[in-house]
Amino acid sequence: MEGKVAFITGAARGQGRSHAIKLAEEGADIIAIDVCKNVDHVQLELASPGDLLETKERVEALGRRIVIDEVDVRDLDALQRVVDRGVAELGRLDIILANAGIGNGGQTVEAIDEAVWQTMMDINLTGVWKTVKVGIPHIVAGGRGGSIVLTSSVAGLKAYPQMSQYVSAKHGVVGLMRSCAVELAPHMIRVNSVHPTHVNSPMVMNDETFRMFRPDLENPGPDDIAPLCQMFHSMPRPWVEIEDITNAVLFFASDESRYVTGVSMPIDLGSCLK
Repeated sequence: MEGKVAFITGAARGQGRSHAIKLAEEGADIIAIDVCKNVDHVQLELASPGDLLETKERVEALGRRIVIDEVDVRDLDALQRVVDRGVAELGRLDIILANAGIGNGGQTVEAIDEAVWQTMMDINLTGVWKTVKVGIPHIVAGGRGGSIVLTSSVAGLKAYPQMSQYVSAKHGVVGLMRSCAVELAPHMIRVNSVHPTHVNSPMVMNDETFRMFRPDLENPGPDDIAPLCQMFHSMPRPWVEIEDITNAVLFFASDESRYVTGVSMPIDLGSCLK
C-alpha cells in the first residue's frame, strides 16, 4: 500500500473513516469525501463537517497526506472536481472505495414513496457508478493496475421484506461490480464488492433502526434489537464490527488480492447460509 492513493466516499465516520485510517496506516495517501449534511428522505442523521475534519486529522497524524471535500455522490461534477484535484495534489490514483450509502426500510413495495425510492437509487447505486466513473480514467492512465471495492450489503445477495428499495440498489451494485470487473481486467484493475451484515456503526446503531426492529417498545436500544439481529446469522453474534469490513477491504485494495476480481465477499456471520 506504500505510496498508493485511495479515493474513499462516505469517509467522515463509520466504515469509510475506518478504511481511510487503515489504508493510511499501511502507507496510502487519501482522497476523502462525505456529504456532511442531512439528506431529504433519509431517516438517519448523517455525518457532519467536523466528522470529516476528524478523519483528516487522524490520517495526517499517521504522516500521510489527505485531500478532503464535502461532496454529495449524486453530484457528478463535484465528484470529478475533487478527484481531479486530489490526483493533482497527490500525484496518482490507485484505489477507489465506493463506500457512501444510506439505509432505510419498513415499508412494503406498494407503500414506498417515489421520492424515497429515487433517493435510495440515486445514492446507493447511481452514486456508486458516478464514483467509479470519475476515478477509472485516472487509474487507467497510471498504467499500474489498481483496485476498486464497492460496498454492497448482504442485502445485495439475498432479499428481505419491507426493504425493497435497499435490496434493489444493493443488488444493482453487484451487477455494476461484475461489469466493471470484466471491462477493466485488461488494465489489471480489479473490481470486487463487500457485503456486510449488521455492523456496529452509526448506520445500524441509531434510533430509527432500533424502532424499525422493535416497534413494540417506546425507547428501544441495542440490547433490545440484538436477539433479533442474531436470528439473521448462522454464527451466534448480532453484528460485526467496523474493522471486520475494513480488513476485507484492505485485502481487496492490496496486492495480496492481485489476481482476485469479480468477487462478492460476504462479511455476514453466515447470514447467506440461512
